[in-house]
Amino acid sequence: MTAKLFEAALGIASPWYINGVDFDVEKKTLAIGIDFVAGSRFAVPGVDGAHPAHDTVTKRYRHLNFFQHECHLEVRVPRVRLPDGGIRQVEPDWAGRLAGFTLLFEALIMAMCREMTFAAVSRLVGLSWHQVVAICKRYVELGLEQADFSEVKRLAADETSKARGHDYITLVADADQRRVLFVTEGRDADTINAFAADFTAHGGDPTAVESISIDMSPAFIKGVTKHLPNARITFDKFHVIAHASTAVDKTRRIEQKTDPSLKGLRWKLLRDRASLTPEARADLDALIAQVTTKRTARAWLYKEQLREILERKQINVVRDMLMQWATNVMRSKVEPMKEVAKMIRSHIEGIVAWTQTRQTNGFLKAINGLFQAAKRKARGYGNFSTIRTVVFLLAGKLDFTKINPHAA
Repeated sequence: MTAKLFEAALGIASPWYINGVDFDVEKKTLAIGIDFVAGSRFAVPGVDGAHPAHDTVTKRYRHLNFFQHECHLEVRVPRVRLPDGGIRQVEPDWAGRLAGFTLLFEALIMAMCREMTFAAVSRLVGLSWHQVVAICKRYVELGLEQADFSEVKRLAADETSKARGHDYITLVADADQRRVLFVTEGRDADTINAFAADFTAHGGDPTAVESISIDMSPAFIKGVTKHLPNARITFDKFHVIAHASTAVDKTRRIEQKTDPSLKGLRWKLLRDRASLTPEARADLDALIAQVTTKRTARAWLYKEQLREILERKQINVVRDMLMQWATNVMRSKVEPMKEVAKMIRSHIEGIVAWTQTRQTNGFLKAINGLFQAAKRKARGYGNFSTIRTVVFLLAGKLDFTKINPHAA
């Protein structure tokens, strides 16, 4: 009766059967023995027909816990003799993609690792950190092997750091499906070259890419021009506004040295006015009313003018307004904002492209934020291979169901 109960619970079917159950109360473990009916024949991938057992090996698989008890399947696995005389080990239907685990257990690990750190999963399931990472890496690699990029036409690229201030990695994503396609070390023109090669290997056509959203890195621009020759470069408006906001804050810090009244205004100047409390909005308005005497107020107005221009959709109108805006700024005495004006003049076509493509890499910055938070929580991921695995788990949108029907 006990064997039949566990066979039903585990989904064990002929020719397999349970030949014993060992429950250790003190160790809180459950070992389930599984055997096969004598005389059974087995199919193996890539070879026609069913084949007789030649000999057996005993394999141990970690399975889902039974209540709070750690469960292992101890299986007598046959090796079969093939028509050509070769010997091949049979893989039971429940065997996972990494030796020593069932498919159901691996699916549990994958689900948990999407929600918590590897270290936390390791503690909860009683595996080593390295075993947890190995399962995730194996699934990511198998998922990437079958990934198809043939329909991808619009891209977004961004960078993030492995460590504070250095050791950068570059992420390239499908801008329409918002899934990461590629992760590599570095942030130079060669990273785009490496992406183009990987993109081709997955059925993509670099010459068919219509547009890409990137930052204003000269190396990225050079790489895109060479390796994605037909892609229209877009610098999204949020990136441009971020530069203007930085200029506002720099202006405030300079002016604050001689004007203490500017202290405490930083976030009021940088946040959207509509999101401020009535008191904060009143403080901001009081500053703006002094536009003729305070450069910080003029810097804020320039930033807001830039935001309004980039909301428009007529590309020629936006181009003319941006060039006039840059001229006005260059004639002012707001020195930090002049750097923004120079940047706009140098990258005008990529900036005005935003009016038509409305393409952004903002979602990649959100992914970067998730990754950095996970890295801090786990006291850092030390090597690139692990970082790459984490990024694809968080944002690769890989289809693991073809690898494991239990993995969502």
